[in-house]
Parts: sequence; C-alpha cells; structure tokens
Amino acid sequence: MLHAARVLCLLVLLGAATASSGPSFHRCPADFKLVRRGQTISASEARYTEQKRKHVLPDAFKTYLKNVKGTGVKLPKYVEQILQTKSELPTVGISVSGGGYRAALFGAGVLNALDARNSSAAKTGTGGLLQATTHLAGLSGGSWLVTSLAQANFPTIQHLVFGDGKSKDFAGWIPSRDIWTVSTDPAEQAIFAHQVLHEIAAKAKHFPVSVGDAWGRALARHFTNGTTESGFLANTSHGSGILFSDLVKLPTFASHQQPFPIMVANIASEHINGTLFPGGNFVPLNSPMFEFNLFEMSCFDDVLAAHTPMKYLGTTNRSLCATGFDEAMFLSGTSSNLWNEANATSPEVLAAGTANFSVLVNSTYPQSPSLRLDSSNYPNPFHGVAPETFSDSHETILSLIDGGEDGQIMPLQPMLVEDRKVDVIIAVDAPNDDGNNYARGASLIATQERMKIFQRGLAPFPAVPASLDGFAAQNLTSRPTFFGCNAPSPHHSPSSPYNNHHPTPSPPLVVYIPNGAPPRDGSPPLTNTSTFQSTYTAGEMQGMLAQTFDVATQGAVVRGGGLRDREWGACLACAVVERARARVRAKRSGVCETCFARYCWEG
Repeated sequence: MLHAARVLCLLVLLGAATASSGPSFHRCPADFKLVRRGQTISASEARYTEQKRKHVLPDAFKTYLKNVKGTGVKLPKYVEQILQTKSELPTVGISVSGGGYRAALFGAGVLNALDARNSSAAKTGTGGLLQATTHLAGLSGGSWLVTSLAQANFPTIQHLVFGDGKSKDFAGWIPSRDIWTVSTDPAEQAIFAHQVLHEIAAKAKHFPVSVGDAWGRALARHFTNGTTESGFLANTSHGSGILFSDLVKLPTFASHQQPFPIMVANIASEHINGTLFPGGNFVPLNSPMFEFNLFEMSCFDDVLAAHTPMKYLGTTNRSLCATGFDEAMFLSGTSSNLWNEANATSPEVLAAGTANFSVLVNSTYPQSPSLRLDSSNYPNPFHGVAPETFSDSHETILSLIDGGEDGQIMPLQPMLVEDRKVDVIIAVDAPNDDGNNYARGASLIATQERMKIFQRGLAPFPAVPASLDGFAAQNLTSRPTFFGCNAPSPHHSPSSPYNNHHPTPSPPLVVYIPNGAPPRDGSPPLTNTSTFQSTYTAGEMQGMLAQTFDVATQGAVVRGGGLRDREWGACLACAVVERARARVRAKRSGVCETCFARYCWEG
C-alpha cells in the first residue's frame, strides 16, 4: 500500500532540490556555422586523429606488437615493419552492437581482451589493440558502453564496470536496480520519478521533451559519473551536467589516448517509404542514419550529407545558439530508444513498458499533439537543407530512435565513412538474432543490403553471406571470421559512384567477433541473457566478462590443438595490417597465409 504521507513528505524535501542548469541560449559566435555540407569529417576530428596518429599510435602499436610476439608465434617481416613504421600504421575501428545490458557487457569483455592494461590480454597477444584503435562506435546497449567509457576518462574495464572502491564520484555500473522501476517500494519509486521529472524541467522550458528525456536520465544513474549504489536516490545531479562535447577536456582525450567515440541513431519518419529488413524492424534501410560524435551530429548519407556542431545542438539559426543540449546520456538514450516499438502496439503498452514515464513526462510538461512522445526529439538544424532528397527537411523536429531499428544492430557505417580511412573494423556482435539471444549474422547482412542503396562518399562493404543459413552452414558465428580478405586495391573506375579523379577505395577488412555460441568447454552459457534483462548481480557481470574474454581470445578450434588457437593473436595482427600490407605491396606470407586460410570467408 502506498504510504501517501511518507511520499508527500519526501517529495516536499525533494522540491527544494536545485534542478540541473539544463540548456541555455547565448548569442552565436561570430564565426558560427549551423550546417556544414559534404561527406568529409570535421576539421576537429581530423586534427584529433592526426594528433593521435602522430603522438600515440607509434608507441601503442609497438606495445601491441610486443604482446603479439610474446606469444612465440613467428610473424612475417612485413607485419613487424608495418607496426613499427609511422607512415604505414593501420587505422583501426571498433563497432559494438546493440542488445541492452548483454551487448554492453559483451562489448566490455571484448575491449577488456584488447586492452594493454590487462595482463591476461597481453599474454594472449591481443592486448594493446584497444590503445591503437582510432574510432569506437556504439549503438543502443553498445552506446551505453561507449558513453560510459568515454566520460569516465578511459579506465580499465574492471574499473569501469565495478568501480575502484575509492572514487565517490564513479562507483562503476549499477545494475542491481532496474532502469525504469528502481524499487518495489512505492515511496522510493516516487522519489526516483520526481527526480527524473525535476531534472528535465530546465530543458522543458525551451525544448520539446518526451519519454526519451526520462530514459536518458534513468540510464545516467547506471552508466555515468555522479551516482553510487548507496546514493542512488540521493538529491544529486546524477551526471546531468555531463555534456558529450565537453568530454574533449578530459585528460585522456586531451592526450589523444581515447578512441574517438561515436553513437548512431535512426530517424522515425512518416515520409520515408522503403523495404524493411526482415526480422521485425521498424525503419526502412533507405532511411538516413545519424551519428553523434564529440564535434558534430552528422548524416554522411548522400541524401543529406550535412553536419551541425555538437556543442550547439538544439540551435536552429545563426544568431541565437543553444548550449547544454548535448547531455551525454540523452544522446546514448536516443541511440537505445526502442519505445516507439512499444507504442506501436498501444499507448498503454508504452506506459507499462516505461513504468508510466511516457504519461508522467507529458502530464508534467504538456507537449504539442503533433509531437512524438515515444522518440527522442531534436530541433532540426537541417531544416530546409536538401529538400529534394532529405524527406524530413521541412520538419522542425527530428524524431530519433534506436540506431538498430533498421536491422543494422552493429554501428558499422561510421567506419565506412570514406574520409575516416578505416583499414580494419573489429565488429562486436551481441544481438538476439535467433530467439536464444545469440548472434547469427543478421546485422552484417543488413549493412550489406543498405550499402547497395548508399554508396557515394562511403567505402565499399566487403561481401558477407546473403542469408542466416549461409552463416549457419559454415559456423561463422561460433568463432571469429574475417570478411573482405582479398579485396581489390583502390582503383579508378568509370563505373564507380566516384568521379574519375577519385579512386574507388578498398573496403575495410572486417574482423567479426560474435556472441554466437555457448562455451566450448561445456560450462553453462552466461553471455546469452535477454535483451530485456536490466538487473544483474556482480557475479553475473563478472561471469559474462570472463566468458567474453574467452570468445575474444580463443580464436577458432584447430584440429589437434584443443579449444584455443595458439596463433590467434598473430592471426588478429595479420588482419590488422592487411590493408597496409596491400599498400606497401608486400606478399602475404608465413603465419598470415595460414591464418587467412583458417579465418577468411570468401563466398
């Protein structure tokens, strides 16, 4: 029974709380430009990656090479030369899929297996690749990991997930409480609801708010600085002041140690007609895709090809600029906002799925009847831009939702932006493709299909099997697989979507690391939890991280060699340098030939 007097007393006390400052408006800088057109990366991102390549990657790749050689596997001479030559260093990107907490934990486990600071990873010859990675993209549950890691100043995965036992500001992830229903005690749940609604009050004065805002605030308590288990219901900001554009000020960004973080979102638009990718998806593959990075909100698809400054997100003109709109977990909440799927059934299902927050937000801050209350809403900075090809050019609000609702559960497209020149993508896949919460390759197929629609300004995508049966027939989800091993070198082609002065780029090589099978040793599977499981014990999380470490470091089963491929560390290094090898015209040889025969899919 609800103790009304207790609830009222607590809410009165909370009413004295100071709301987060929220977005504000200022005169725009003299050199302000609302929209940048084209399919190139920003000058700021280019500088960041250039400085990382100059000051960080040489030592990072040397450390990585040392760990690979420490496994005792002899590498071809060209592998060592490439990883020790500044001008030839490869560009590595990591993409982490959606799939709720399961994806966040599986992705964290893979990063842990690539981290030079993890002595076990160093011994397997995989540790160090994380430090040598230039870009890190996340989507939905993967975006929780990417955002959490970035804002926490790039700690080790153990510290990120469990805290270090010392910091009062960041105690690790807090999965002991459900994201929407944090307590079965009505009084405590009422406190939580009041706090969340209070935290979006400042934003609601100037901008449309929806369940997406409440979702971001709820997620922040689990993945950003400012909340501890003991202080979960404390009257604090709970990370509401952490802005994505401000992360560049953190020490590990200032020193270019962190991979450049990116999140992906889809658009919920009534104006886009197209075929839905099979599997219960809600967004057609021909819908434009949006990404959030530290410097810009971008659409690299040629139907829009436009970007707006992240720092001034919320701005729609060139005179009065908004700041403070780009709250980190609001963006991450956008990338994981699936509530339109619940709303597609009925508003009652949406209310039940969101612990009534879909109703509470609108009753507290009534919105226009024309506003979508199930999406995350952004004032449209691209109003009037590309009206012939961008279907929502005339809309004042962009309704953005989970980045995987078009079937691309892995955020691979950021790594296909031609101007980023990514050589190899570590594709971490942990969706529910088969009803058993395992990956079966659907996201790769979806990207392959989408790349038939969007080509200009994007690197080609390597061929993958055209069906889930194709993946299953060759057990491609039971161990790592390389896609695009024998891609052609860059060339000029009159039939390509690029002009004759621009060579068609090679597709990046994809190293596919799926959460696709139970453990080989027969132990109980721990990594195939439900996407909708939102509470975990510390033991469950540690068990998932440990099993994922094995997935990322075992490689394939080698006949006569037991459960682990002792050459896997070297094989991964061969994949990392493969595009650089082609550029220097070295002949693939030695263990790399063996590795590619073992791990490559060539159709």
